[in-house]
Formats: sequence, structure tokens, C-alpha cells
Amino acid sequence: MTTSTKQMGRAGARSRTLGSLGQLFARYGIVIALGLIVLALSVLSDNFLTSGNLTNVLRQVSINGILAVGMTFVILTGGIDLSIGSVLALTGMVGASLVVGSKPHSPILAILAALAVGVVAGACSGIFIAWVRLPAFVVTLGMLSAVRGLTLIYSQGMPISNLSSGFKFLGQGTFLGIPVSVVLFGATALAAWVVLAYTVYGRRVYAVGGNMRSAHTCGINVRGIIFSVYALMGLLSALAGVTLTARTTAALPQAGVAYELDAIAAVVIGGTSLTGGIGGIPLTVVGVLIIGLLNNGLDLLGISSYYQQVIKGLMIVAAVLIDKARHADAA
Repeated sequence: MTTSTKQMGRAGARSRTLGSLGQLFARYGIVIALGLIVLALSVLSDNFLTSGNLTNVLRQVSINGILAVGMTFVILTGGIDLSIGSVLALTGMVGASLVVGSKPHSPILAILAALAVGVVAGACSGIFIAWVRLPAFVVTLGMLSAVRGLTLIYSQGMPISNLSSGFKFLGQGTFLGIPVSVVLFGATALAAWVVLAYTVYGRRVYAVGGNMRSAHTCGINVRGIIFSVYALMGLLSALAGVTLTARTTAALPQAGVAYELDAIAAVVIGGTSLTGGIGGIPLTVVGVLIIGLLNNGLDLLGISSYYQQVIKGLMIVAAVLIDKARHADAA
């Protein structure tokens, strides 16, 4: 074997190694990033790895986690939903209003009513997007304003407090030592993962986001799938709304402002493509944890919330750039 042949062989081996490392980073880079964040914050702050702080982090991310699970379905179809913060506020207000007063209803009835309102709100967006064929950005931006207005009308701009203990259990109680809100987030994420990974409906969601025309040609009810993901997003927004209301012990008309940004950030950072068809629940959960851990860690380090917004914005841009580069390599 000549020297040049040996050199070519070594160059090929290095190229394959670098290619394998690149694929490994592309697939698990977000998990590696999460590990590095945990390592860095544990070194910088003695209070970070305490059980109390980690439990608090999980409790804090549970609301955004529930929203991000729903947003994953929406973005997988190539859509977006900017109205979820307003739907969260309205449904929290509806649920709270039913458990206070001279004749309070049962917490279960109040929660079911709030969930129904959320589904209706999401379905309204779904109708305009799927059948009227208006852009999702425009429809949900309009719903953001309209639903916020309905929240203010319903509450007359006033908070609702003095919630029943049964209702507050949803946000403050524990199950087997785990906060109920965290259990709800875990159950929601697990159910969503099973649906997307192992059901016909999940495959159709990916198909619609991957190529809507081809999905229609294959006999998939594209409009029905699009409608369903917005209705599901409304349902999960309502679940997050009643959970947040129970945790804060009051329904606030201004609740949920900019929550849609955190949910979108978690999904995009988790690697779900904004063009649809690529992504999944496990990495969305990692994205949720990254945002929650960063917020918590920066708070522990005494860094201003203003800088936290800058960091979060840069993370979103970086995630989109990575997604764009990945698509360019695939092409």
C-alpha cells in the first residue's frame, strides 16, 4: 500500500468520524446542551441542585410544558397559535368564577366547563384556518386580541379569588409526593408522545406537515387534521389555565401574556421544524426544561429578567438557524 493510499484512508476515516459526530450532535445536541446547562448552573450556584429548587423548577415549567405539548401538534402541521395566552386567561377565569359565589359549583364541573371553553376557542381558530383557509398567523393573532377582550368583559377587569380548596388542589396539591401540576404535565406529554409515535392520527399529523398536497392525495382529511390540532391546543391551553389559576389561587384577567412565546420557543429549541413534519414530544420536553432551568439559574445568579429575555430571543434565532442549516444539508 502506497503512502498516498494510506493518507487517503486516514483522511476518509477522519471524515467518517467527523460525519458521525455531526450526526450525533444533530440528533442529541439539545440533550447535550441541557446537560451542559445543568453542569454549569450546579457549579455557579450552590442552591441549584437542591431538591427544593428542582421541585420548584418542575412546578414552574409545568404550565409552559402543557402549552408546548399542544404547540408541538400545531407546528408539526406547519401552523402556529398566538392565542394560547389569551385562551389560558379566559378559561382560568371561567373555571374560577364557577367555584366562588353564594352557590359555588363543584371543582370538577368548573374544570370541565373551562376545558370546553378552551376547545371552542381552539375550534374557532381551526375553522378559519382549515376551511376558510386564512393564514394561521393572522387568525390566531386576531383570536389573541378577541379572547383577551372577552376575558376582560367576563371578569369586568377584576381578578377572582377565594377559590375552593378542591379547585386549588390542581395547582398546589401533591400526588405521591409529586406536585399535581407536574403530574399533569408528565401525563400530557406521555399521552401526546404515544399518539404521535404509535397511532394513525399521529402519522397523519406528520404527513400533513410534511407535504399537505401529498397527504390530501393519499386520502388524508387534511382540513380535519388541521382543525383537530387547534382544538387540541385550545384544550391544553384550558388545562394550563385552570392549573395556573389554582396554583396562584386567583384568576387574573392579564394572566398568560406572552406565554405563547415561551411555548413556541420550547418547541423550536426542541428541534421541531417551523415548516412542519419534523419534531416530536421528547425533545419539546427537553426544550421546556432548558428554558425553565435557564430562567431559574439566571434568577439564582441575580441576572436581570431583561437579559433573560435577550438570551431567550437569541436561543430561538439560533434554533431556527440550525433548523435551516439542517434542511439545507438534507436538500
